[in-house]
Amino acid sequence: MKISILFLLLLVVSLGMSPAFATTDLTLTTDMNSYEPGERVEISGDTKNDQLVSIQVKDPTGKSLLVRTISSDNSGIYSLGFKIPKTAIHGDYSIVASISLDMIPLIETTSILVQDKVVESADGTATTTINDSVCGSGTVMKNGKCVVDGTSDGGGCLIATATYGSEMAFEVQQLREIRDNQLLTTESGKSFVNSFNDVYYSFSPMIADYERENPVFKEMVKIAITPMISSLSILNYVDMNSESEVLGYGISLIILNLGMYLGVPIAVVVGIKMKKQETAENSEHRTTT
Repeated sequence: MKISILFLLLLVVSLGMSPAFATTDLTLTTDMNSYEPGERVEISGDTKNDQLVSIQVKDPTGKSLLVRTISSDNSGIYSLGFKIPKTAIHGDYSIVASISLDMIPLIETTSILVQDKVVESADGTATTTINDSVCGSGTVMKNGKCVVDGTSDGGGCLIATATYGSEMAFEVQQLREIRDNQLLTTESGKSFVNSFNDVYYSFSPMIADYERENPVFKEMVKIAITPMISSLSILNYVDMNSESEVLGYGISLIILNLGMYLGVPIAVVVGIKMKKQETAENSEHRTTT
């Protein structure tokens, strides 16, 4: 009797779980197993049906390099491409894909190796070429890895880090991705970053310090820069492989931000003035009649 009841319970549980697990196949692949800093990684996979897929890429230290949520198509196929920053450290990077079916999380992982090109020397031995030029502003090459230069004040998003509380905050990562994966891949982008850094690091340390001392000021800065960061995140979803594309997207975003930060307030002020003027005219008209 007990065996029969146990069998029935197992059958009920298995039937209850079967709809969820009948379509739980989740695959995750990359186009290559090994990459150099600055190269593009193509991620793809299959969820068997239309799903939201969360992608996270972590460097060898466990820090998040990329966090993104994408949609698979009607057949369940999803794909995502991203560039490994030129400042990326060497080692194994983990890629995690996850979906949720009936409140049940499903996770698939894979890994890729990031290192400089391995060439064969004249004596037949394999050596790794190390190029200091791949390290960006604020980082230096040490033991084959790009690490933060402790002697440099630059290289970081100081205001955004102080505003959102951590270098690994999603908004800070977005800015880092835009800089490393988009702007620094073209000459005009590099020129813009260098010119921007000259101005930015002349005042950003003071603002960041004041944010840490004054929570109210910190919240004001967050309100002010969040729309700008949201607009800049558009660059993470477009390919900028030429100088003209960088200039085109850059000018478009400048116009968009001018509209948000200047156009909208001006429109509000003009609207208020017109409303006041209309109210005054109506009041004057009632008085005369």
